[in-house]
Amino acid sequence: MDPALLRERELFKKRALSTPTVEKRQATSDSGSHKKKKPKVDKESSSSSKLSSESNGSFNIKTSSGYKFGCLAKIVNYMKTRHQNGDTHFLTLDEILDETKLLDISMKQKQWLMNEALVSNPKIEVRDGTYGFKPKYNLKDKKALLRLLDKHDQLGLGGVLLEDVEEGLPNSAKAIKALGDQIIFVTRPDKKKILFYNDKHCQFAVDEEFQKLWRSVPVDSIDEDKIEEYLKKQGISSMQETGPKKVLPIQKRKKQATQRKRNFKTHNNHLAGLLEDYSDGVPVKK
Repeated sequence: MDPALLRERELFKKRALSTPTVEKRQATSDSGSHKKKKPKVDKESSSSSKLSSESNGSFNIKTSSGYKFGCLAKIVNYMKTRHQNGDTHFLTLDEILDETKLLDISMKQKQWLMNEALVSNPKIEVRDGTYGFKPKYNLKDKKALLRLLDKHDQLGLGGVLLEDVEEGLPNSAKAIKALGDQIIFVTRPDKKKILFYNDKHCQFAVDEEFQKLWRSVPVDSIDEDKIEEYLKKQGISSMQETGPKKVLPIQKRKKQATQRKRNFKTHNNHLAGLLEDYSDGVPVKK
């Protein structure tokens, strides 16, 4: 071979060795690789399995006490609302559950509502297996409200809370507006409104001379006991005597502590003549 070609060949080999090369790996075929890919877990299936495991476990939201009392509160509020709207007829438990959309409760909870919760609730009235709302004052119309306020006024019971009237009188706002000035509103310090009967027979004109005499007597510096004493001297009975008398609480007498004599056991009786008393100190020998 030509020596020039041999030299070129050697130089080519040296250049090839000095130049780094990166070989591409061949793509592995499905038949060649035996590695199994992990299957992707569906999020919905995992969440449903988690819920099923929780329902099969010790805690289930539909059997918890909070869910039970939440259903009871929903039923009582619904019965109150329908009573205020004028639907005062009684319903069976199935009708109540249907109208409140509580059809997914268990048979155990249904028995609890029927035998315990609704029967013992103070706002629910039971009649022959049917249920209705039980307000504090069961008022049918505005005339019934006026009779109630008049009765409270005659017996000296005061007024009636507006919230109690709204609870027991269907369409109460319309009825109160229709009564007009026959009712007096008074707002308490806690912002609650009270209804009073406006007795127009007690409205009479007082002579101006009597008004001046009334206002001329200062009573700011006089306590109630002195005022009552003055009225008794003048032969006038006070309003306190006509009203209900306050029963003072009976004070329990304190038992006097009696000093009991304690009996102490005496010991060493056989040395009675030999023992000496040193409670006053050591006796001085003469």
